[in-house]
Amino acid sequence: MCFVRQRQDDQIVLTTYGRSSGYCVDPIEKKPLNHFLPGTPVLSFGTAGCNLFCKFCQNWDISKSREIDTLADQAAPETIAHAAQELGCRSVAFTYNDPVIFMEYAIDVAAACRERGLKSVAVTAGYMCAEPRHEFYQYMDAANVDLKGFTEAFYKKLCAGQLQPVLDTLIYLKHETNVWFEITNLIIPGHNDSDETLQAMTQWVVENLGPDVPMHFSAFHPDYKMMDVPHTPPATLTRARNIARQNGVRYAYTGNVHDRQGGTTSCHHCHTPLIERDWYDLKVYRLTDDGHCPTCGAACAGLFDGRAGQWGRRRLPVRLASYAP
Repeated sequence: MCFVRQRQDDQIVLTTYGRSSGYCVDPIEKKPLNHFLPGTPVLSFGTAGCNLFCKFCQNWDISKSREIDTLADQAAPETIAHAAQELGCRSVAFTYNDPVIFMEYAIDVAAACRERGLKSVAVTAGYMCAEPRHEFYQYMDAANVDLKGFTEAFYKKLCAGQLQPVLDTLIYLKHETNVWFEITNLIIPGHNDSDETLQAMTQWVVENLGPDVPMHFSAFHPDYKMMDVPHTPPATLTRARNIARQNGVRYAYTGNVHDRQGGTTSCHHCHTPLIERDWYDLKVYRLTDDGHCPTCGAACAGLFDGRAGQWGRRRLPVRLASYAP
């Protein structure tokens, strides 16, 4: 049903290996990752297909596509790593559709990137079993996990999946890996936006993952099979952010809306604004080179390697044919 695996010679093979729906250089904040090499460019790509069936999917033209309809570009893992390095990227992101779907390809690309000193980023729903989870995250340096809701009923009705495997992935990442990860929650009016749901979810995050895991509350727009649901009001995102902060989440953000305050990283100890963002542009950057607050010296959770990059909000589509060895 994911459209990208096929029986060949009594084996199930990945038919999309080496092919992509397109390559693009993005700001790392678009993944979204606010605490991982801020301001730097990331070479992003996806393939086709998905292992969930979200009625609200906002990349449905990719995730619900049969591979023959979508995959217009191709590149070997070594070519991707070489292109990322030549384009000045610090990392490569597996995104647009879930890298679980093209796990073999993603692992090979990540291994090629590691040989060149580049990081690998998984943008994922976190919906996978224990054995591939262990194998996959050996090769990842960062992840953004989409925690779509916080009830089994939500996952069953709107995603044709289950909540518990996603929670298992989050616990695994926190307690058994060194992968830096952040969480995104797409807030859908009337479905996962109640105070009760937001209270339960943010309390669970702090109790099970700790206060330092950033949470992004993003606005829904009508799409795919939920065209009758309205846009998320900005006030709902602010309410979710406030609930998260009240429950101990140190780094809570709003997304898919213009909200400079909701995009600002502040010191959890003295509340000094450390990184002020305007969409994906870093307008003010006060962190020390090793990621500490210049006012009180408290560490800001994340991966900070020297001064921030200056990529900004640019989006640069690229074709990789010219980078092939």
